[in-house]
Amino acid sequence: MNQAALSNALTDLLSLEHAPIAITFHDELPDDGVPRFDAPMSEPTDDGRSGRAAAPCVFWMYAHERTFDTLAEDHGNCSVGRFTHGFAEPADILDKTDVAALLDVGWVTMEAFAGVASLSRRPKGVRYGPLAEMGSSPDVVLLRVTPRQMMEINDAVDVDWSGKPQCQILPRAADNGVIAASMGCALSRARTGMGDDELTVAVPGHRVEELVAALRPVTTADGAVVGYAVADLARF
Repeated sequence: MNQAALSNALTDLLSLEHAPIAITFHDELPDDGVPRFDAPMSEPTDDGRSGRAAAPCVFWMYAHERTFDTLAEDHGNCSVGRFTHGFAEPADILDKTDVAALLDVGWVTMEAFAGVASLSRRPKGVRYGPLAEMGSSPDVVLLRVTPRQMMEINDAVDVDWSGKPQCQILPRAADNGVIAASMGCALSRARTGMGDDELTVAVPGHRVEELVAALRPVTTADGAVVGYAVADLARF
C-alpha cells in the first residue's frame, strides 16, 4: 500500500478526526521543493532560546494540513523538545530557564529526566506533513486518538506506553521500532491545544501497514459487539 492508501485506511478504520502525520528526520533536508516552515523566529530569551514555534509538538498541529521542512534551530524554544528530537545533549539544556522551571515545580525530577528518550542520531532538520502526501515511508507516523481509538490500537498490537514528556514517543518509535503511546503531558497540551480527550501514538513508518492489517479484525469485531450490546439494551 502507498502512503495515501495507508492514511485512508487508518482514518477509516479508526474514524480519525485528524489526518495521520508523517515525520521524517533528515541528516540533510532534500532539495525537492518542499517549503520551509515560514513563521518568523521568535525573539531570543535571556538564555538564548528561540524558535519558529513554541515547541516541536506545535509543528504537529500544522502538519495535519500541509507538508513543510524545518531546521534544528526552528525547534529551539523548548529545551525538552530539542533534547528528545536529537538536537541537543543534556549538558546543552540543563542551564536553560524552561528546564529550571519544570524542575522547580516538581513537574520532572533529574532522576526521571535521565530516563527520557532522545533520538539516537543528530538530524539537521525534520519534515512534517500529512501521511497521504508522502511519496515514501516516513520515520514515524503520529496519530491523535480518542480513548476508544486507543482501545482498538491496544487490542490490535503491543503498545509501548511512556510518561512525560509527550514528544519522547517519537524517538521511542524511530529508534526502537515500537508503537509508542502517551497520555500526553501538561506542557504539550498547553502549547498545542490538544483536547482533554486526546492521546497520541507514534508508529514506526515501516510498521504502519502491519497496524492497518491488525486493526481490521479488531474494528470488525468491535462493531459486531456494539451491535449486540445496543440490541441487548432494548430488553431494559
